Amino acid sequence: MSQITAIEKARKIILENRGIIRTVQALQAGIHPRTLYRLRDNGELEQISRGVFRLSSLQPISDIDLVTVMSRIPKAVICLISALYYHQITTEIPRQVYIALEKGTGTPRLNYPPISVHRFSSGSFNCGMNEHTIDGVNIRIYSPEKTLVDCFKFRNKIGMDVFLEALKLYKTRMKFKLGKIMEYAEVCRIATSISPYLEIIV
Repeated sequence: MSQITAIEKARKIILENRGIIRTVQALQAGIHPRTLYRLRDNGELEQISRGVFRLSSLQPISDIDLVTVMSRIPKAVICLISALYYHQITTEIPRQVYIALEKGTGTPRLNYPPISVHRFSSGSFNCGMNEHTIDGVNIRIYSPEKTLVDCFKFRNKIGMDVFLEALKLYKTRMKFKLGKIMEYAEVCRIATSISPYLEIIV
C-alpha cells in the first residue's frame, strides 16, 4: 500500500470516528503510527492530548477540557462542580474537571487538564447519567437532579454553600423535579438528611 493510499485510508477512518481518534483506536483500525504522525506533522491532525488526535478542519473545540478528559477516560462521568457548570446552576468556575468513577476502577493518569476523581458505588455511579455530544465526542454527565444529590453528599469536600447556591439556581432556571431528586437521594442513602433543605426551597 502506498503512503498516499495509507493516508487516505487514515483520513476515512478518522472521519468515521467523527474526526477524533485515540492512538489505540488508530492502531486497532490498521493505521500505522507513521501515518498518524505524518498527518499531524502536515497539519491535518492536531494533538489535543497525549494519544488523542483531532482533524484540524473541524470547528474549534467549545470545551476542550471536557473533550480531552472524556477522550482519555471514557469510563468517567462528569460530576459535581463541573456538572453544575455545564448545567449553568452555579457561579463557580471549575479549576479542575470533576469526574466520577465506579469503585474498583483503576486510577487514571492525566497530566492536563487537572482532574478531581471521586469514587461512586455501583448504584450511585449508574443512575442519573445522561449522554451529550460535544465537538463529536460522547460526554457522559450527570443530570441536574443527580448532580444536586451528589453535591450534597460530597458537601464536606466541595462546600455546603456550593450545594445551596446550586439548589436555588436550579429552582429558578429549571423545572423542579422533586421526585427525581428524592429518587437519587434514596439510591445515595441521603434522603433523610437532604429532605429539610428541599422542603425549605420548595
